[in-house]
Amino acid sequence: MVRTIAKDYDAKRDKILTAAAGVFAERGVAGASMAEVAKACGISKGNIYHYYDSKLAILFDILDSYLCRLRDRIIAVQLDANNVQSSLETLCVEILDAYQGMDHEHKIQTEGIPLLPEDQQATLKGYQRDMVRHLEAFLIVSNKDLQADSEIRRAAAMSVFGMLN
Repeated sequence: MVRTIAKDYDAKRDKILTAAAGVFAERGVAGASMAEVAKACGISKGNIYHYYDSKLAILFDILDSYLCRLRDRIIAVQLDANNVQSSLETLCVEILDAYQGMDHEHKIQTEGIPLLPEDQQATLKGYQRDMVRHLEAFLIVSNKDLQADSEIRRAAAMSVFGMLN
């Protein structure tokens, strides 16, 4: 008999993702167990497996939803060529606003991405590259020296993200 999907299925998945992000950030992805995630969610370990088949599936869902939303917010900020400084400030504020309340998700990126299969890593790194390219476009317009040197431009973009992080 096929098991039906509960009406609150999506809400429970979101609860699992939020709790797991906290556990992963505190214990490290490698050090965290499904039992700890289940305890943090207030559900049984067996119930977690109704939603996710592995710890890495949870990890990917956390990072995919976080980085996709972050990327979408950042690339939605448009450059006003007539007011580059204001545009760059708006972009930086949007990045900082998007980081609000996402400390756990942000913290587990560095450890978590290399643990995932190559295709999932490629997806997540693609979101990150999109954000860096978008910032680079702002920097090109704001500083003529960055137009010709992609290496310096990339370093400048990464420096901005580093300062904001």
